[in-house]
Parts: sequence; structure tokens; C-alpha cells
Amino acid sequence: QVQMRESGGGLVQAGGSLRVSCLASGLPSSRVTMGWFRQAPGKERETVAAITWSGGGIYYADSVKGRFTVSRDNAKNTLYLQMNSLKPEDTAVYYCAAAQAYGGSLLYTEVRSYDYWGQGTQVTVSA
Repeated sequence: QVQMRESGGGLVQAGGSLRVSCLASGLPSSRVTMGWFRQAPGKERETVAAITWSGGGIYYADSVKGRFTVSRDNAKNTLYLQMNSLKPEDTAVYYCAAAQAYGGSLLYTEVRSYDYWGQGTQVTVSA
């Protein structure tokens, strides 16, 4: 059974930092592209960042470039998102997901490309 479990969300003041983590287990293969996504109330889910299995391919949404850093530890099956200089508009439920196609070698930026999803963790940034 595949489980994607996010942790580390919470409440932070604008300008602050937070790191969210995602532990993956039960994946048919560990060679997956992984991504972080977020969904604010009344809005569609959007891609925040993505990273290939090797870490050689990384994508960031324009809205988080220079503030967020995605990384992964394949030995621990864990994905991270370091979020700095947080803004109130970053408030959302953050989800992690994994895409299995092509052994994690391709960088997928679309929500529909991902196969396995976590339940999400709330990140709230106060003004």
C-alpha cells in the first residue's frame, strides 16, 4: 500500500520559514519524480516544485523561485520543501506526490502527471 505522508506544516508569521517533509512508502519503485503542490481555498491545485529521482532536474513555480528549495533524500524515501520569506499568499494545504513514469528521469510540472498523493499539510502565513 502506497503512503505519502506530509509533515511539518503549521502557522508562521510573514517573513518566516518553515520546512515540510514527505515520507513515501510502499511505492512499486523508488525511482520516481516527486513534487510539491498547494491548494488554497477556492483555488485550483498548483504545482510548487518538482524534482527528478537523481535531483538533476528541478522545477519551481515563478511565485516561489528564490524563496523555496526542494530536495530529496532517496535513502530515506523523503522529500523536503524548505520555505523561506513566507508570504500570506503562500497559505494553502501543501501536498506531495510521486510520478512513476520513466523511472523518475523526467521532470513533470503538471498536477495530472502524478500518480500517488499525500493527504496534505496546512501551511498558514499570518500578515
